[in-house]
Amino acid sequence: MAIDSETRKWFERHFEGNVKFDEPMSRHTSFRVGGPADVFILPRTVEELIMLIDYTQNRKMPCRIIGDGTNILVKDKGIRGVVAVMTRGLKKISHAGMESGHAIVTAMAGARMNALCRYAIENGFSGMNFALGIPGTVGGGIMVNAGTSHGSIADILDSIVVLLPNGKTETILRKNLDYSYRNLVMNGETVSTCQGDPLVLEGNFHLRRSDPDRLKNEADEILKKRNKSQPSSHSAGCFFKNPGSGKTAGELIDLAGLKGEKIGDARVSEKHANFIINTGSATANEIIDLMTLVQRKVLEIFNITLEPEVKIVG
Repeated sequence: MAIDSETRKWFERHFEGNVKFDEPMSRHTSFRVGGPADVFILPRTVEELIMLIDYTQNRKMPCRIIGDGTNILVKDKGIRGVVAVMTRGLKKISHAGMESGHAIVTAMAGARMNALCRYAIENGFSGMNFALGIPGTVGGGIMVNAGTSHGSIADILDSIVVLLPNGKTETILRKNLDYSYRNLVMNGETVSTCQGDPLVLEGNFHLRRSDPDRLKNEADEILKKRNKSQPSSHSAGCFFKNPGSGKTAGELIDLAGLKGEKIGDARVSEKHANFIINTGSATANEIIDLMTLVQRKVLEIFNITLEPEVKIVG
């Protein structure tokens, strides 16, 4: 969409030094692909974020909030409207309470998951090590119930603070949150990064007191195993959701003989079949075409439709 001069001046005046126009999203996604966003903003405070959402809503301008860009695939034509990234200013981590060996650790949505894991280790709090190596931000992790075989966000979450469509904030206890696979629902409403939906601002995590050295040794082992089983190339993590029962998406793709399958510079990882990786200069179209090929072959062989876990936007 065309950004008129008056609108451009408003963004420049209110987000001086933290706004760009026609910014390539390939610079801000783990896939390293994606066309330009009309307006790209790095809010420094919750107040700036609220002001931005209010402004775009009043003008019916599309606005998408993202974290580290680790679970999205931006199409080659880019994203119309505004993209706001929470990792610049909304990343504070703190803790309170040590009663009976427990603490509540609070992390803003823009804090990276790995930063939260390091904070927990350094301060001697156990319960976060399952998330070591999971890419992305705390906000994204909360929304998709990020997890591994060692645990998940839902296991340690005490409460969340959300920004409601009316501009007010609300604290929601874990017991009032409904987690389905890679999806979060609050009072019947899906929590997301899209305009008009509740938006996660921070999470409060219930952790236990432990020995920092023991936690660090445990973390080293977890990361060592993770690095052996997952590719280090540009990707968005596991590309497809696991089916409700039976074999995992990765196992199905492997059994279909698709490891190493490629279209252009997009390739199914030979280390982990549920990863599509950018081996050089892949385009979003090449990744989408490879996704479609994988879905078609798995459907033909196993009569199972694989659903993308990665969000395709633009």
